[in-house]
Amino acid sequence: MHVVMFADQHVESLGGAQVSMRLQRRFLERAGHTVTIVAPRLHRPAPTDPAYVDLPSVPITPDREYALSWPGTRTDRLVDAALAGRPPVDVVHVQADFWGAFIGHRYAARHGLPVVHTMHNRVDVGIEATAPFPGLVLRVLNAWARRALRPALLRPPDVRRIPRSSQDSAGILRGSGDSATFAREAPDGWAYLRRLARLSAAVTAPSAHFARRLEAHGAVPGVPGQDAVDVVWNGIDDDILDAALAAGPGERPGRPRFVWIGRMSPEKRLLPFLEAVAASGIDADVEVIGGGAQLRAARRLVERSRPVASIRFSGRMPYAQTLARLAEADAVVQTSIGFETQGMTVFEAASLGTPAVVSDPDIAAELGAGVWSVADASVAALAETLRRAAADIAGGSPVAVDPTIGERFRQSSRTAAMVAVYARAARR
Repeated sequence: MHVVMFADQHVESLGGAQVSMRLQRRFLERAGHTVTIVAPRLHRPAPTDPAYVDLPSVPITPDREYALSWPGTRTDRLVDAALAGRPPVDVVHVQADFWGAFIGHRYAARHGLPVVHTMHNRVDVGIEATAPFPGLVLRVLNAWARRALRPALLRPPDVRRIPRSSQDSAGILRGSGDSATFAREAPDGWAYLRRLARLSAAVTAPSAHFARRLEAHGAVPGVPGQDAVDVVWNGIDDDILDAALAAGPGERPGRPRFVWIGRMSPEKRLLPFLEAVAASGIDADVEVIGGGAQLRAARRLVERSRPVASIRFSGRMPYAQTLARLAEADAVVQTSIGFETQGMTVFEAASLGTPAVVSDPDIAAELGAGVWSVADASVAALAETLRRAAADIAGGSPVAVDPTIGERFRQSSRTAAMVAVYARAARR
């Protein structure tokens, strides 16, 4: 198959979804498939790759790491021209929530192609954590989607490959995806995700808890009788996992070692984590991996609070090096709540035998074993959990991870699961 993926951000930029897409591409190609990735052009040096279609874009963050490509007829023409000389496309895989999703659905509509849409984000939670007027932002976002996706909603029934007949197609457009239907819905985050889901032949989520939440809010495929969301975890690189497991856990002498990994933005709750480290009084080594807008504030917080623990800001790291740090750590700390749709870092850590301090109860429940769960969202509760974890580690009795996670989390198995979804979507 030739799978064309659409993303909000270039896959060489920082982020868990980007790491996952690079892995997906490599393992799909290893299985004999062809992959093209369409995304906004980066505004910093990055590897060139014939599989990438880089769209004109404007930077949207101060560090120029992230960018926006405007969905419209000019972009449509650029995408069509870039893909015209490539093998015929079998499936469009949208792994985007905003402009990348609009561009991908518009492309699929023009060419009568089925869409598999992977929902990576809780749009409502993310906007509430990062925007000053979230209600207004969501209203604007829904209006933008209504306008940008109009070509996908209005395409002729006989072009649409998702339904089994033109009569089914017309029913879907009238009953679930048309502008009149959405006009009756509150312009919130779930209405926005429903709009994207109902244009898709299949919807996938990277965790069971997010899949069930999508289903509960009606964000399901726009296909008669298909009201389920497929759960396909984001995986870990088989080769790196094998190398890490072959090397063994090694000795971990000295103070307990905690690692926090992620984008330094409010929804990730880095600052409350650093406050909790200081309040806990733990005698430990703490490494913070990643970058973002809150780096300066994080450094100032550490200088003011003078924690007992030593805290090192290591910046951004290549994927393999990040996994090596996870394998060396005594515990990884996950601090966002309600935002993550999988919590990929803690699954990577568990695959490598490293337990986790987990703030999000949904992630803790899906992970199962190998977790120190945080009681609530307060700094005090996180500090208490860090004290408990540090004591267990220092005492030689950390919580044990589920030994089956590593095999279930391998990218090869995740790719096989996604290929089955592609094949089902293409048959519709």
